[in-house]
Amino acid sequence: MDEIENYSENIHEQSNEHAHHILSEGKEKWVLYVALTTAVIAVLAAITGLLAGDHADEAMLSQIHSSDQWAFYQAKSIKSEIIASADKTLLAMGKTPAAQDSAKIKANKSDQAKIMEEAKAAQKESDGHVAKHKILARGVTLFQVAIAIGAISIITKRKSLWLASVGFAVIGVFFLLQGTLF
Repeated sequence: MDEIENYSENIHEQSNEHAHHILSEGKEKWVLYVALTTAVIAVLAAITGLLAGDHADEAMLSQIHSSDQWAFYQAKSIKSEIIASADKTLLAMGKTPAAQDSAKIKANKSDQAKIMEEAKAAQKESDGHVAKHKILARGVTLFQVAIAIGAISIITKRKSLWLASVGFAVIGVFFLLQGTLF
């Protein structure tokens, strides 16, 4: 999974420049609050993006571990089948198979059960990280939308858009909390 890029950084910088210009004229003090909330939202977006990326990495590592375990499981199965096939060939030739062959097949079957459980656990762990990644990615998206709407509110000088921006950020915080606490 690719790391989430922070597209909002450029928008945030531009809106801060525009806010600074408006404030230098002594007009519309609310623009200062837009710039401050946008800065806080940008920090939350960065933190959420970092956490989402971390879960994506962990999901991939767990998936690799699960795949490795399944390959090990298959190797044990192949070894058992080769031994069983050799024993059948010996029996067909009228010879007695080695006693340890039967024990080796039983040991492989026992190992396979343990390996299967470990593979399933790693897959479950991977699925959990993917779910957290998706939740946090939604949070990042909402934070980026909030930053963009905040910038638009400064450009258009509409306080209602700033409030909408804060609303999107609040929903982003919900996803951040859901992705980290639950």
